[in-house]
Amino acid sequence: MNSVKIEIKWAIIFFVATLLWMWLERLVGLHDQYIEKHAVYTNFFAIIATAIYVLALLNKRRAFYQGTMTYWQGVQAGLWLTLFIVVLVPLAQFITHTWITPDYFHNVSQHAVSLEQMTPEQAQAYFSLPHYIQLSVIMAAVMGFVTTLVVAVFTRRSN
Repeated sequence: MNSVKIEIKWAIIFFVATLLWMWLERLVGLHDQYIEKHAVYTNFFAIIATAIYVLALLNKRRAFYQGTMTYWQGVQAGLWLTLFIVVLVPLAQFITHTWITPDYFHNVSQHAVSLEQMTPEQAQAYFSLPHYIQLSVIMAAVMGFVTTLVVAVFTRRSN
């Protein structure tokens, strides 16, 4: 368990950052008043997510590997981080859509229907907590894997 304490810590930091980002999106109106801009601006969280991966792997290199870390050790740490993030994703989605922005699914469904992108039935099925949890788990796994492979290149250090 000591070998993954750092990854667990950074997964929790990622979880908190995600909730703060969702709260900020709601606060600036991306979940209601400016919902048409949400799909663009939500992607800026990728900068924060990448920064968290970089800081996590640097922390791992410094605290666990005494300043040196191979690419494969970085990949292993990043994959553990990704696994713990994926485990926390359903809880983050639940908190987001239950407490932070409970009207988001209704608002985004209405928006999609008003643009004639979906029927009301399609929008209701797509914009739902179970579907968003499923999508978020898949995206966290895929993006975490890709981010890990890239970040591990830049955080490796040999003797």
